[in-house]
Amino acid sequence: MKYLTLAVPCYNSEAYMRRCIDSLLAGGEDVEIIIVNDGSSDATGEIAAEYEKKFPGIVKAVQKENGGHGSGVNVGIQMARGMYFKVVDSDDWLEEQAYRKLLEEIKKKQNEMTDLFVCNYVYNHLEEGSRRTMAYRNIFPKETICGWNEMGHFRPSQYLIMHALVYRTEILRQSGLALPEHTFYVDNIFAYQPLPLVKRILYLDIDLYQYYIGREDQSVNEKVLISRIDQQIRVTKIVAGSVDLNRVKQIYPKLADYMCRNISIMMAISSIHLLLMQSRDAEEKRKKLWQDMKRENPGLYYRLKYTTLSGWTYLPGKLGGMLTVGGYRIARKIYGFQ
Repeated sequence: MKYLTLAVPCYNSEAYMRRCIDSLLAGGEDVEIIIVNDGSSDATGEIAAEYEKKFPGIVKAVQKENGGHGSGVNVGIQMARGMYFKVVDSDDWLEEQAYRKLLEEIKKKQNEMTDLFVCNYVYNHLEEGSRRTMAYRNIFPKETICGWNEMGHFRPSQYLIMHALVYRTEILRQSGLALPEHTFYVDNIFAYQPLPLVKRILYLDIDLYQYYIGREDQSVNEKVLISRIDQQIRVTKIVAGSVDLNRVKQIYPKLADYMCRNISIMMAISSIHLLLMQSRDAEEKRKKLWQDMKRENPGLYYRLKYTTLSGWTYLPGKLGGMLTVGGYRIARKIYGFQ
């Protein structure tokens, strides 16, 4: 039996993918590692095939045409044989002791049908020699199965991201999750759309996922975010339209509030980066983003506009824009994001 499937989407990852894969091999026969070579032009495919040959029954190498990160995740979900599923980006890795603890808990709880394991993740600024752990101790009870109605309140810097989540594989399939190809930031969809199907959550206070941050070409880099703003907008719209929050609120009001907050953050990010572009075209895109939201989901629009953070990123006039950008710069310094 495979308790956990680890999907590793790779594109031109030869310089760092070994660190990632080597960290996953600590799971031994309990796991399967699906390395998806997404049409790389370097030695990524050869390295993946090398691991498959050396570790048969554990590593599977998939060679495919380029389709983007979401395409790699889709392939992993389709092929997964593990009870649980996790995505590990090829420049990141898992901490060994935390990884072993996760597998131990999966085995112990396999008959209790836990739908979602939540673990801490760590931002590693290797060039600066600094690290920052993001935990959920104030939100979920430790090592106790709970539901959405029992969770606490998220702080401004806290939200569930792909790196913190280990879904039961069947939950992902039931949710109909199919990430768009050739699109960045699809991890936001992965960390959002399946949540209403989750009934049983187990939080492990372990620093499992080690997230490398700081490369100039990284998708969370501000300059890169601005250059890919159309993809950010596309993902924001997909997330906003993927779940009926009114239905969720009837069953899980706390989850509905969190999910609305999640959309608010995404709207804020899109709005702020469009402001930073300082062009007429960007301003038109910002107006259209909000107009489309008002037309397609008026209830959500009014909530975002008047009761959440994102409303402050759509203030009228030049002064409103200056206030928004100023607030964004302060938040960057406080929370340490790029």
